Amino acid sequence: MSFPLLTATAAVPAVGAVVTAAVPAARREAAKWLALAFSLATLALAAVQLARFDPDGSTFQLTESHAWIKDFGVRYDLGVDGIGVVLVALTALLVPFVMLAGWHDAEPLETAATDRRWRPTQGLFALILMVEAMVVISFEATDVFLFYVFFEAMLIPMYFLIGGFGDRTGDPADAGEAAARRSRAAVKFLLYNLAGGLVMLAAVVGLYAVTADQLGTGTFSLQEIVQARAAGKLQFATVTERALFLGFFFAFAVKAPLWPLHTWLPGAMGEATAPVAVLITAVVDKVGTFAMLRFCLQLFPGASKWATPVIIVLALVSILYGALLAVAQRDIKRLIAYASLSHFGFIILGVFAMTTQGQGGATLYMVNHGISTAALMLVAGFLISRRGSRLIADYGGVQKVAPVLAGTFLIGGLATLSLPGLAPFVSEFLVLVGTFTRYPVAGAIATVGIVLAALYVLVLYQRTMTGPVKEPVKGMPDLRVRELVVVTPLIALLLFLGVYPKPVTRILDPAVEHTMSQVHKTDPRPDVRVSTAEGAK
Repeated sequence: MSFPLLTATAAVPAVGAVVTAAVPAARREAAKWLALAFSLATLALAAVQLARFDPDGSTFQLTESHAWIKDFGVRYDLGVDGIGVVLVALTALLVPFVMLAGWHDAEPLETAATDRRWRPTQGLFALILMVEAMVVISFEATDVFLFYVFFEAMLIPMYFLIGGFGDRTGDPADAGEAAARRSRAAVKFLLYNLAGGLVMLAAVVGLYAVTADQLGTGTFSLQEIVQARAAGKLQFATVTERALFLGFFFAFAVKAPLWPLHTWLPGAMGEATAPVAVLITAVVDKVGTFAMLRFCLQLFPGASKWATPVIIVLALVSILYGALLAVAQRDIKRLIAYASLSHFGFIILGVFAMTTQGQGGATLYMVNHGISTAALMLVAGFLISRRGSRLIADYGGVQKVAPVLAGTFLIGGLATLSLPGLAPFVSEFLVLVGTFTRYPVAGAIATVGIVLAALYVLVLYQRTMTGPVKEPVKGMPDLRVRELVVVTPLIALLLFLGVYPKPVTRILDPAVEHTMSQVHKTDPRPDVRVSTAEGAK
């Protein structure tokens, strides 16, 4: 029996969460290092997954399959394709940086605590590890019901990270109002995503009923359903397929997020600490766009093509709406949240452009957006923790007193606006090229988002980092060693993947081609007209 690598990659952070939570209250520093060690062990296992994955091999690799709830056709089926293995690696890479960036985030809670049995530090780091475990297994699950369980379960630790361990910068006199804002943001996040999950649950039950009716035995196995459809053994009525697709897509569009189901995002990211905000947008939200590729397109190819025009319109609205609201923001973290909404619009646009370039760009964008947003948000968090304010107007002249902080903030911002030479440029370019080839008008409209991105990023940098040094900024310390350890590898990755993305695209491209084959789509042929005179020559 081979080593269950996929299970181990998800189990290590889950075990780490339990062990970290059990550390005695007085040993909170030990709990931090223990949690970091578990996250690094998860990263090592994810690296082994990458090393063992063969881009030229079968679509799903390192598979594991065991009976779970046999009477209902539920199995513990795991497997990674190129997209899944890369996103597992991204998750495992970002979590240690999230922990290091939030190393002192629970200290205000420790200071205020009167009950020594309450262990905020242990709780914070245990919840981060639990989210990591659930996200990893979501990227690995090939059983629809298994995926659904963890897709929903990750909401619980995220709820407590937002509401219980949220941002506490600002005037202590406003602590009561700040606590109320954190609570509202956490509840809104939970209710929106639970509503999406309930709709999806109905679709999951409907999928089981259809397979039971036509195959004789109900199943949730993605591969079995796809193979049965290809062999003609399983056929959906048009209305049924569209209804099931909408049930799945609604849940994924909430998680992604996609306009108009995005309204939980700015509040959640604004009221969470910067590291938890990274966990939301760079890790958890990727499950939504990943699931669109894995489940919506492969299970319901006909309905996916039917819904494509509407989804492209919604993606374009997300791109422009998110960018315009980012321009208007006065809060640094909410600006980054709306920028992420715009970026997710690009990802979904690429997914439903139904071209190799578009989907290849979208999958690469998931990776690059995770790295660039982590870099920008974490540096913004370091800045906010020094000044104690999220308002852009409270800053000015930071580059004169903290040049390294300002420089790293600039690189993160330039990556966010997809500057050529930095990683997001390649993925955004591929999305636009892939969209232009099939939907030229949509591609042209989407380019406006690039112009707006340059506006909100450069204005943000100008207002916070340049100009006269404001009095509260004087004496602001530059990045410390721990903070440099967090930011430097992210910037290095942005530069490396901006110049040489092939190591990632080499793994992603076969999975994209497989998805395209499942929806029976091929790239449009170029429309090149040659005059009669030129043709005679």
